[in-house]
Amino acid sequence: MSVLLSPVPTDSRPAPAAPPAQPPQSIRDDADAILAARRLAAQFAPGAALRDRERHLPWAELDAFSASGLWGITVPREYGGAGVSNVTLAEVIAIIAAADGSLGQIPQNHFYALEVLRVGGSDAQKRFFYERALAGERFGNALAEIGHKDFKRRTRLTPDGDGWRVDGRKFYCTGALYAHWIPTLAVAEEHGREVTYLAFVPRRAQGVSIVDDWDGFGQRVTGSGSVSFDHVRVQADWVVPFLASFETPTTIGPVAQILHAAIDLGIGRGAFEATLPFVRERARPWVDAGVDRAAQDPLTIHQVGDVSVRLRAAEALVRRAGRIVDAAQLAPTERSVAEASIAVAEARVLTTTASLLAGSKLFELGGTAATLDHLGLDRFWRNARTHTLHDPVRWKYHAVGNFYLNDRLPSRHGAL
Repeated sequence: MSVLLSPVPTDSRPAPAAPPAQPPQSIRDDADAILAARRLAAQFAPGAALRDRERHLPWAELDAFSASGLWGITVPREYGGAGVSNVTLAEVIAIIAAADGSLGQIPQNHFYALEVLRVGGSDAQKRFFYERALAGERFGNALAEIGHKDFKRRTRLTPDGDGWRVDGRKFYCTGALYAHWIPTLAVAEEHGREVTYLAFVPRRAQGVSIVDDWDGFGQRVTGSGSVSFDHVRVQADWVVPFLASFETPTTIGPVAQILHAAIDLGIGRGAFEATLPFVRERARPWVDAGVDRAAQDPLTIHQVGDVSVRLRAAEALVRRAGRIVDAAQLAPTERSVAEASIAVAEARVLTTTASLLAGSKLFELGGTAATLDHLGLDRFWRNARTHTLHDPVRWKYHAVGNFYLNDRLPSRHGAL
């Protein structure tokens, strides 16, 4: 594992990272976004197995990703963006994740931060950070903390003149390694109570340290390691209310969750797409099948059909959920947001099970030859198994069942 320390700016004021390597292309609408994603996926797929096996961090790929303009597609039209639907956003992520699961996950918290900003940011904050996103700058994350069994946040915001100081340590910081800004959950003491904010911390601010210590067996090059903040100064207008955004019905949770569903859907698609040529060209039929090729084996055909149907069902639920989230964004009420959360939970149930099934069936149908290390086919199952652990699918079933059986609206938080 390597340790990467932020360079210290000569100016005492915090500064974002260097600008992107090249200005991003303009994405005009949903169709533009899908075409750009498909072009990138074709570029990313050939090197995915090597990047995973040798843990090559995808700097060049991320430069191309930023230059595509896709990191700004959720910026509303009134702020200069394409304002794409959540259906399109999910499909873009799924297309990239099918080519490379890690690259599909890296922007997840970028879009999450943009949704928090849309819901809780001031007009001035939106204009500033939307402009940064449209310029190709990437937002990472420093949300989770490790080493404690509770969900209490220990990263602190303390007043410092006309700004704030951030102190704390985070883990599972997907994308922070590659980010220009690191949106960070921190708590401040206000009038005798703790208030949670999302602070947009410049990647190169003095006191920011990023340690590339993510060693999970899947999603290996997501940069999901540690970030430490040692008395890091941020400007007051770089701090956005967070928990206050959940006091009224908002779509922050459903948007976060549909992105996770899209990542899993994409990984499952990638596994299925790798299964078909392997079965046709390399797998052997079972002796009792009485056929010459594995692709003619009736039980293999049945299993391929089963995986295909489950993936298509998952895809349909993701698209349905996207439409319901779109509607809730336009008219957020307690009921519409709850319906969006439930629709996304239903999608996540199927994307979880379908992606794991597709990764596993790749080996069952491909046979022992599919396990050869140089092929890297295990990355699909490893990536799906790792990413689907973000929050427990068993609680998705509970939320869905409780909604329909007892008319119980789900909790409002970022994990539902």
